[in-house]
Amino acid sequence: MRDNKITIADVAEALHVSKTTVSRAISGKGRIGEETRQRVLAYIEEKDYKPNVIAKGLAQKKTYNIALVIPGDCNLVDMPFFQNSMQGICEEASVNDYDVMLVPVNGSQSGNLERMIVNNKVDGVILSRSLVKDTNAALLKKENIPFVMMGTSRDAKILQVDNDHRAGCSALVSHMLHSGITRIGLIGGSKNYVVNRTRKLGYEDAFQEAGIKPDLALCIEDCDSVVKIESAVEKLVREGVGAIVCMDDFVCSVVLQVLAEKEISVPQQIQVASFYDSTLLKNAKPAVTSLVFDDRALGALTCKVLLRYIQGEEVDAKTLLGYELVIRESTLF
Repeated sequence: MRDNKITIADVAEALHVSKTTVSRAISGKGRIGEETRQRVLAYIEEKDYKPNVIAKGLAQKKTYNIALVIPGDCNLVDMPFFQNSMQGICEEASVNDYDVMLVPVNGSQSGNLERMIVNNKVDGVILSRSLVKDTNAALLKKENIPFVMMGTSRDAKILQVDNDHRAGCSALVSHMLHSGITRIGLIGGSKNYVVNRTRKLGYEDAFQEAGIKPDLALCIEDCDSVVKIESAVEKLVREGVGAIVCMDDFVCSVVLQVLAEKEISVPQQIQVASFYDSTLLKNAKPAVTSLVFDDRALGALTCKVLLRYIQGEEVDAKTLLGYELVIRESTLF
């Protein structure tokens, strides 16, 4: 049976040194001879000593907690992203002896996050949604709390890790343009979310690269309800679009339903694609052309960047992960 119940006092007594010496050897800080340090480390490795995280934290002035700020208003369509990215964050945190504390916030209401900061409960923070006017980011900058944006911010001083939505969306729209369709409608959610603005830029990039001027009247944003999405589809049908691109899978699911009710066949009459690929469209008929991102890898990398930043290591200001464009039946006519 492995003996991992020994304490700092036990190590100190066995090696005839002080508890302070053992603590310094473990933390790597403070004045201590290299020979003594190696003797302490060899002993605790032999005995498989697991230092108490609280004691270790006190010695290093750390909590060994990080906060993951999640929107309190996230809906069903958001859940796959948050679940997958959270798994990556928790796995990376665990490897580094950190725990993850979930902090729900609603819009600009930062009360839960403020309480975490005042009570010194975390060493750093991950923001999981980037807003155009981001009060949480502003609060963390003001309080000088290490944090990373799992997303894209217009503030270049904020550390950012994100999927390359702009390039991915451009590639998807380019696929449609190359098939000869030039009237491509775009339906998206709130313009307050940076990711939606980034996706629209990708849409515009594709037209620019093809040398075609996009009809921005076919871009309908702030469709945050079924009624608004239905109205947007009806408008695009009247405008005679050959394809509809959806900023997320919730929008896409409603678009497919409306087109089916109108007996408009996909892709024969109108092609449909989504800028995301979640389980929400898993059973869609026809299968929907989508962008696939590795949200678990995104979470893990974001956590790794934050922990390196907390340790004082140099990290890249912005990191973008790749994507996969998966062509399916909804655009194969």
